[in-house]
Amino acid sequence: MPDTASADLVFTGGPVHTGSPARSRATSVAVRGERIVAVGHDEVRELIGPDTDVVDLAGKLLIPGFQDAHAHPVGGGMELGQCDLSGETTLAGYRERISVYAREHADAEWITGGGWSMESFPGGLPTAAELDALVPDRPVYLVNRDHHGAWVNSVALRRAGIDAGTPDPSDGRIERAADGTPTGMLQEGAANLVGRLLPPSTREERIAGLLRAQELMHSLGITAWQDALLGSHANLTDPTDAYLACADDGRLTARVVGALWWDRARGTEQIEELLARRAAGTRGRLRSTTVKIMQDGVAENGTAAMLGPYLDGCGCASDNSGISFVPPEDLKKYVTELDAHGFQVHFHALGDRAVREALDAVEAARRANGWTDTRPHLAHLQVVHPDDIGRFRALGASANMQPLWAAHEPQMDDLTIPFLGAERAGWQYPFGALLRSGATLAAGSDWPVSSPDPLEGIHVAVNRVLADAAAGTPVFLPEQRIGLTDALTAYTAGSAYVNHLDTETGTIAAGCLADLVVLDRDPFAGPAEEIGTTKVTQTFVGGQRVFG
Repeated sequence: MPDTASADLVFTGGPVHTGSPARSRATSVAVRGERIVAVGHDEVRELIGPDTDVVDLAGKLLIPGFQDAHAHPVGGGMELGQCDLSGETTLAGYRERISVYAREHADAEWITGGGWSMESFPGGLPTAAELDALVPDRPVYLVNRDHHGAWVNSVALRRAGIDAGTPDPSDGRIERAADGTPTGMLQEGAANLVGRLLPPSTREERIAGLLRAQELMHSLGITAWQDALLGSHANLTDPTDAYLACADDGRLTARVVGALWWDRARGTEQIEELLARRAAGTRGRLRSTTVKIMQDGVAENGTAAMLGPYLDGCGCASDNSGISFVPPEDLKKYVTELDAHGFQVHFHALGDRAVREALDAVEAARRANGWTDTRPHLAHLQVVHPDDIGRFRALGASANMQPLWAAHEPQMDDLTIPFLGAERAGWQYPFGALLRSGATLAAGSDWPVSSPDPLEGIHVAVNRVLADAAAGTPVFLPEQRIGLTDALTAYTAGSAYVNHLDTETGTIAAGCLADLVVLDRDPFAGPAEEIGTTKVTQTFVGGQRVFG
């Protein structure tokens, strides 16, 4: 017998992009409780009753909810309440924001925040002197937009006891003048020399950051995400307590997978702790079932792990090929044991050596444990050696891409390409090659490193040009472009697969959870160059409206 009971919610007037290859388009969707009960056309309207909430799409596109496969929402939400430099690219703009923030927070012991862009400074290196002129009396600590370095003033350097005689830590670098004097830029682990002195955030501040982030992400159509760092690292306080508080009282409306931080200074002895944290951190809409291993840094500061050396300013090979934070043989051992305990492993792997080391570790785990449904994934994938493209499909390792980075902009053109060389520069963000090889593509933002807006990322994945790029901007490696359907799938079904949510989300089908998004237009109906102008008008999680 067909189900004829009235629906609680009906979307009609299509179009509907279902995400199903067998039936990609519909015009009506009915929801009862948390779940979709019918997908089709005019026949679905028969489920409209006197109490049904009817959403007239009026030509707007209904899609599955976006899922961000790699983000840092609590930190991003907290930074929005600090000295926020994101979106600005000029030194004059930074000066204005820092001065205003310092003036409005005259009682703050520290000035903290970040979001500045490396291309705003010669060589990507701001100086303490620039901050000293603005805030001479209090320590300042401002992370850059990729969160792999910090800009500090002289007061902060003095408080940390950093001078010409301070050695570089093993996992970072203190930028120095010719005489060895620190200049105010601390790369990677060196940032901790100052960052460890920061006043710790409070539980209330973390909760506020989470709720601020959730509101923003829902407004962008994001219904689920993977938090890429649950733990304490790089002067970030573990946000788990904020998630648990909101999961317990119902304020966590998104579906969240937490990636527990792997302390690279320790070994397998921490796995028992991770098992306990997985059990304690899995309730409500939070599941702490993943472990995050950061294998390298970033290309712009020369810490991404490369198979060959970076070039210097003259185009000659340098003595630096980046940092592998975990020795490769240890990585194989750790990943194999984590996989045996049923953990998904989420790798930060940006350089081609880090990518190969991560894939080697997945291969070791497959060899030792057999093929388990742990769904390992590698995030960032800036430089991938062509020999490793096919290994993603062969090993069942998903490619977690951050599409917004795959475009010509100053950080790419001035701080990356010249130091990679022509051949390696052509191996960057190979989304098209990975897709053609049969790899599973997931997608995320790495917010607050870059915008959390999935539609901006989709625009770049399809066009390999930023949505707001000037006319005539060259396409970045055009052979690596992917189609709109494939890009949208990566942000929905692909990320749902990585998040182990694919049986209930990521597509629009009867029986699935009603995690749905209404766009203001159908981007399939217009030119690819206009994808980035698309906006979200409504977002639903489990049939409940959370935005719009």
